[in-house]
Amino acid sequence: MALFKRKISLPTQVIIALVLGVIVGLLLFGQDNLANYIKPFGDIFLNLIKMIIIPIVFCALALSISNLGDSKKVGSYGWKAILYFEIITTVAIGLGIIIGNLFKPGAGLDYNKLPKGDISKYQSSAHSAEQASTYGNHLIDTIVNIVPTNLFESLAKGDLLPIIFFAVFFGLGLAAIGEKAEPVKGFLSGTLEAVFWMINKILKLAPIGVFAFICTTVMTFGVSALVPLLKLLLVVVGAMICFVVVVLGIVARMVGVSIFSIMKILKSELLLAFSTSSSEAVLPVIMKKMENFGAPKDVTSFVIPIGYSFNLDGSALYQSIAALFVAQMYDVHLSLTEQIVLMATLMIASKGMAGVPGVSIVVLLTTLGSMHLPAQGLALIIGIDRLLDMVRTCVNVMGNALSTIVVAKWEKVYDKEKGQKYLNSL
Repeated sequence: MALFKRKISLPTQVIIALVLGVIVGLLLFGQDNLANYIKPFGDIFLNLIKMIIIPIVFCALALSISNLGDSKKVGSYGWKAILYFEIITTVAIGLGIIIGNLFKPGAGLDYNKLPKGDISKYQSSAHSAEQASTYGNHLIDTIVNIVPTNLFESLAKGDLLPIIFFAVFFGLGLAAIGEKAEPVKGFLSGTLEAVFWMINKILKLAPIGVFAFICTTVMTFGVSALVPLLKLLLVVVGAMICFVVVVLGIVARMVGVSIFSIMKILKSELLLAFSTSSSEAVLPVIMKKMENFGAPKDVTSFVIPIGYSFNLDGSALYQSIAALFVAQMYDVHLSLTEQIVLMATLMIASKGMAGVPGVSIVVLLTTLGSMHLPAQGLALIIGIDRLLDMVRTCVNVMGNALSTIVVAKWEKVYDKEKGQKYLNSL
């Protein structure tokens, strides 16, 4: 009886849900009408998570900045975080180009025999982004739009960068008015506690969400779609593992932690991010766990939300390999100079398209167009993009988690003893 009374941990539940999702998806492959009855469960779970992202980011950041009370310190966090994001993203793109040249995943493929997907919605997103550009440059647009014209509009749209800007400014205002701010800070603190209670309840539904997402994914593309593109899948996954273990591993070692320790801390979140292809699903918990690991709350509250727009290491790595894949498949030789241009284009486009839906594919469409490569090549990899998205989401999560330790260490505020105690308690 004791066996049945024993509580199954959430990570175990998620793994069971993932395996069941694959099995049921294979059994129901081709039954697209049934997918419409299963997928809503996953969407409801994600919607519940997204519902609390904005309150957490706003309250945590405003409260942390108000307690910090130093605009110079906030500025220091900001430029150090952005500098680190730029360096690590550049390394990710560069690694992708090197691996793409070494393994040539697109070489020898007959694009006429590959299954084609629909990229019209991504083309529409790219076109809309192009039309919406005020200054003719997406990066400049992004920088200008960080300052919101209407906070409530940004809240309604879920635009993180303008919300972060207002929260930082508001937090500095609270710090400036001293004791008068105490009732507001009490309200923010109480709201934060209530929202974290909500998170704990929502995460209990994670196995249902994971099952729904995995099941519908397998039902949609099955195994047959993987076979012609298996080399691309293996190259991308191998590159991701190499980036996390080697690149992020070296960075982690430089700041006195182990990348495997971070993996251990975030094992449940990585599993959830992988299953749902959504880094948003784990944002609140990552902030809490990295704080427990020794990074101060003001660092985690500031760095992680910004990283969700500017530090997408997995996406950057994937985009560089995918661009080379298309060039190789159509037998287009890119010179060293052209590949350097490709690298620079991806850096700018990935930052400028931060808020565009389906950002990885949209960035690739824009990049391929600028490099005069056939955009229809993306239709050939769209079938496995969901799988690739699952992997790159995990890398994005790892990169953003590590960035909090990097900035905290850089600022000399990392509490190594606290982090070790938390690690030992797991």
